[in-house]
Amino acid sequence: MRDAVVTTAGSRIRWVEIAGAEPTRVYVHGLGASSPVYYAAVTHHPALAGRRSLLIDLLGFGISDRPADFGHTLPEHAEALAAALDAAGVRDAEVIGHSMGGAVAILLADRRPDLVARLVVAEAPLDPKPTGNPPPGSVFAHTPETFLERGFTETLERVGPFWAATMRLADPLAVLRSAFGLARNTTPTVRETLARLTLPRTFLAGDRGEEVRDAEGLRAAGVRVVTIADSGHNVMIDNPDAFARAVAGAA
Repeated sequence: MRDAVVTTAGSRIRWVEIAGAEPTRVYVHGLGASSPVYYAAVTHHPALAGRRSLLIDLLGFGISDRPADFGHTLPEHAEALAAALDAAGVRDAEVIGHSMGGAVAILLADRRPDLVARLVVAEAPLDPKPTGNPPPGSVFAHTPETFLERGFTETLERVGPFWAATMRLADPLAVLRSAFGLARNTTPTVRETLARLTLPRTFLAGDRGEEVRDAEGLRAAGVRVVTIADSGHNVMIDNPDAFARAVAGAA
């Protein structure tokens, strides 16, 4: 395990690093997840093995620090991730981001093009999401106080044992703040940012995952859109062979 200070208050991002050849591959997890858990197996797939690989946990999640004063917006996550990659001596990396991590990776590529030479995002949320009039049980129905009181426990029960296994390692406020940050999105939107990037970009979608809105628009912007068969939202878990080959074939 390695780490780097990424905020002025001294908070540390941590990652599992696998030695290998350059360019580095950087793996970024989704909301309530942890990169070593979600990606460890695919880094050893024959299509991906042999490369230096950083399996990074964002602030508030997994093995990284849980700072109370961190806002957990998408831009803040991207800035902290950039600081960790600077400390790790990363340049021109292949960045693979899942779900929320995909949105963070898109902002990272836009703001720090020196860090990212190729981008693969899987099941990434690209658009703002309304949070008004949320259904009962939704994270958006909670204030920080009620989420700490009961909402986090309810969320762990609702998401099921697999997701809960890593979400229970997260700071509850990081989960709540990151969920709202995802819903607010950014200006311009994450979709617009992805479309205007000029580096090689691939969007992976599970055939049982989230519907890819305006896939043709992404393709028109030069984004390679690939459907991963026999998989839902967690494409690297559901079909690791197809996921690894899609990542290796991204160009």
